[in-house]
Amino acid sequence: MAAEDQVAPLAGIRVIEFSHMIFGPSCGMILAELGADVIKVEPPGTGDRTRRLTGAGAGFFPMFNRDKRSIALDVKNPEGLALARRLIDSADVMIENFRPGAMDKLGLGAEAVRETNPTLIYCSAKGFLPGPYDHRAALDEVVQMASGLAYMTGPPGRPLRAGSSVVDIMGGAFAVIGILSALRERDSTGEGCMVTSALYENAVFLCGQHMMQHQVSGIPAPPMPGRANAWAVYDVFDCLNDEQVFVGAVTNTQWREFCVEFGLDDLLEDPELQENSDRCDRRDQFIPRIREIFATMTKPALMDRCEALGLPYAPIGRPDELGDDPHLNASGGLVDVTLADGKTVKAPALPLDFDNKRPAPSRSLPRLGEHSRSVAEELGLSAGEIERLENEGVLENG
Repeated sequence: MAAEDQVAPLAGIRVIEFSHMIFGPSCGMILAELGADVIKVEPPGTGDRTRRLTGAGAGFFPMFNRDKRSIALDVKNPEGLALARRLIDSADVMIENFRPGAMDKLGLGAEAVRETNPTLIYCSAKGFLPGPYDHRAALDEVVQMASGLAYMTGPPGRPLRAGSSVVDIMGGAFAVIGILSALRERDSTGEGCMVTSALYENAVFLCGQHMMQHQVSGIPAPPMPGRANAWAVYDVFDCLNDEQVFVGAVTNTQWREFCVEFGLDDLLEDPELQENSDRCDRRDQFIPRIREIFATMTKPALMDRCEALGLPYAPIGRPDELGDDPHLNASGGLVDVTLADGKTVKAPALPLDFDNKRPAPSRSLPRLGEHSRSVAEELGLSAGEIERLENEGVLENG
């Protein structure tokens, strides 16, 4: 994508990130992709633990830490802590997502750092907002279980976490909303703010529609796999070659066109199938016929006919296939990320567009301590001071 087709609305905003795993890093990544200068502070030698995760965690670091600068700094050393304070004093925003009280013990809590930088937006990414639960350890899956999200996702009797770290990622996005709101308020007041985003409350927010359904109707929402369908045709259907397609017909017009297209004209004459609510109650009358028809078709043929009708449809995609998605590749929906071993891979871009311009990634994935020297120089340290701190293990150059 050409530079003139990209935007960086947060250019000029400096963010210092003390975080690991997904929650905090996702917040920093979004800000970085929007143009902010995000400096990730990592412990020397080890760095963010997600740099070394394998299996299901192998994608954490490359997905949520691109476009950042990395400084490897021992903040438990008095000189390292002093340098961290200088770094924070230079910033507009600070992000942290460590256990409650950890940053206070280091002397990097909100109250301490805002004494010298009163305009700072201090963002804490926590498990719970203040209350009876705020001492508990929280992870994405923990709060999915506690909030009702896992109950709603799995079939009855089998609570199941969502197939992505949705609470961590959405928690990071809500943290960004809070940060941007606080920056806007700072424009008016000249004062900083402490913003807290929490996993549990975020997961509860995701389940809000189901909470409201119960309060409005008096009927508790059943798990989604066991729910009563809201539309008569709205399901996954088998095709030839063990492939599947999701197909929906959600209006009366779509129902009529669907029946004509697939040879089900007789259903249009049935007085008990004229409205969607009636059809939902009588799905057993026609869904088996639809399944028989679709089972004789290839996936491309079925999708072509649904496309021609303007019906809602989708192949059952897999994450490993999305790098070849024609829409994502044509629309700027994928960005190149260079891994530590030099391999270039495709990652999803921010799902945003500004006047037909996409956010502009400016950096790839940082090596641990890759920017330690340049950041220290920006803070006014001399070459001799930097070399001494490196020799003493306080600062690590990657």
